[in-house]
Amino acid sequence: MSPVTIHTTHPFLEPEGDRDPVRRLRGRLGSTVSLWTAGVDEGGRAGLTVSSWLVAGGEPGRVLALLDPDADLTDVLLETGRGVLQLLSWAERDLADAFAGTAPAPGGPWRMATWTPTDHGPRLAQAGTWASLEVETDVEVGWSRLVTCRLVEVVVGDERDPLVHRRGRYQPPAG
Repeated sequence: MSPVTIHTTHPFLEPEGDRDPVRRLRGRLGSTVSLWTAGVDEGGRAGLTVSSWLVAGGEPGRVLALLDPDADLTDVLLETGRGVLQLLSWAERDLADAFAGTAPAPGGPWRMATWTPTDHGPRLAQAGTWASLEVETDVEVGWSRLVTCRLVEVVVGDERDPLVHRRGRYQPPAG
């Protein structure tokens, strides 16, 4: 009988040289994971985990994000013109996976946390850092929608162990 070997690599991952170089480049950019929400009534709300985003300074400041054009959040955000961005912590990685659609969420991801209703959309009650957004523009860019939003209200709280995504995985907080 031959011994069983446990590998630390993904068993079906294409060899590095065969993978899309754009995806490989993007994977090397670490980013803080945010949760975007929109919709003011329970039946019309949507959320999406977003790690392809950045903040542009100015008066007012702006947030630019690459959103999945097929995501419910993208539809609701563009329809209402408003949304909420909240930063996630290491402890909220299951919530991030649920809103990304990569992990099961019995009863839906909205049941995994407590939400504060706002006129821009639901806000994660325990979010220490969050912002209310108003859509300014959106354009098709590659396989995504580049959405530019004005920052309406910004609350910057204490930095809890931030949830960081790099090379296809969440990175534990630096100790």
